[in-house]
Amino acid sequence: MSCSESGTIAVIGAGITGITTAYNLARRGHVVTVFDRHPYAAMETSFANGGQLSASNAEVWNSWATVLKGMKWMLSPGAPLLVNPRPSWHKLSWLAEFVASIPRYEENTVTTARLALEARAHLRRMAEEEGIDFDAEDRGILHFYETKRDFDAAARVTELLAKGGLERRAVTPAEIRSIEPALRGDVYGGFYTPSDFTGDIHKFTNGLALACARHGVAMRFSTEVLATDAGADGVTLDCRSTEPKTDGAPHPRETLRFDNVVVCGGVMSRQLGETLGDRINVYPVKGYSITVQLDDPADQAAAPWVSLRDDKSKIVTSRLGARRFRVAGTAEFNGYNRDIRAQRIAPLVAWCRAHFPGMSTRHAVPWAGLRPMMPDMMPRVARGRNPRVFYNTGHGHLGWTLSAATAETVAALMSTRANA
Repeated sequence: MSCSESGTIAVIGAGITGITTAYNLARRGHVVTVFDRHPYAAMETSFANGGQLSASNAEVWNSWATVLKGMKWMLSPGAPLLVNPRPSWHKLSWLAEFVASIPRYEENTVTTARLALEARAHLRRMAEEEGIDFDAEDRGILHFYETKRDFDAAARVTELLAKGGLERRAVTPAEIRSIEPALRGDVYGGFYTPSDFTGDIHKFTNGLALACARHGVAMRFSTEVLATDAGADGVTLDCRSTEPKTDGAPHPRETLRFDNVVVCGGVMSRQLGETLGDRINVYPVKGYSITVQLDDPADQAAAPWVSLRDDKSKIVTSRLGARRFRVAGTAEFNGYNRDIRAQRIAPLVAWCRAHFPGMSTRHAVPWAGLRPMMPDMMPRVARGRNPRVFYNTGHGHLGWTLSAATAETVAALMSTRANA
């Protein structure tokens, strides 16, 4: 089946980045179609992340300290950062570019902080205008540290974040207990960012997807993009339905033509970019989470409401309404493996029991997702070699935090082009 559409834009991917991109394009008057292989929006990395909309986590990972920790933790299954030692060209090239980006650590951290602050305003506006309930909690984010050494290192990061416009303040152990009385454990000090907030990325993305449909966006769920091709006169997508058939046979392919395409394909952006003539060196960095069901009133009282980050364990938390508590963390370099490994979930459960002993973890739902991460930790928001191709991808662990701003950027970039 083949058809031709004029004045149209295809957005590949219905995660938080793809849906915010489609929404911004539609609001600018473009005719947009979104493609995703899943039957619903936000079914992969945008399903159950840590929930933090955190300008205070804008520090990029490119430092020798991170490299040394990765080497130290390589053989420890429960470590916060785990690198599978099995080599691959993709992994080695990514790691080489990661190290090469270390000199830009300060510059990229400041830039990310500025982008995060911009994104917060855009996301709040979208939620207000479209009436999206996503269990938002405006209680700030509290980083806490067990040692003076870690606290002092965080103070240096705070100075960089301040250059990006973010205000966060140092807090004493007594102030930490006042900010979040439920937290247990020995703490040297912390930093509190009142302006950061949290929310359910899955609920928000699906709410915005419904808003996209109201604004005329065609939602092609259960449709996999098998191949792409860009020429002087447009972009061709070779697609096929992923809906199951009773006879088990594959659906026939469709060939669709659009004026432009925006690749928001998460960890698949590298492969999509190759077919379009571009190198987008995204690597899939797996993160894990558990969602603790707080069905008992005693568990609800024992769980924290303020969002937390334990920098030693690299664990973050968010309260998603009265009955859910999200705990997320770890970074695993293990290719496109999506398996949920018990060795990686156990530290999250143990952390909960140590810091919130009165909260039961008997109903903790595990999840794992692949973060699309660029070597320099900066998202790719740009045109491709073909002027009809655009990218909005590679947000890594800050997709929820940054996507509302990068969607504005790519939509504005596309709107400056004259239709050809």
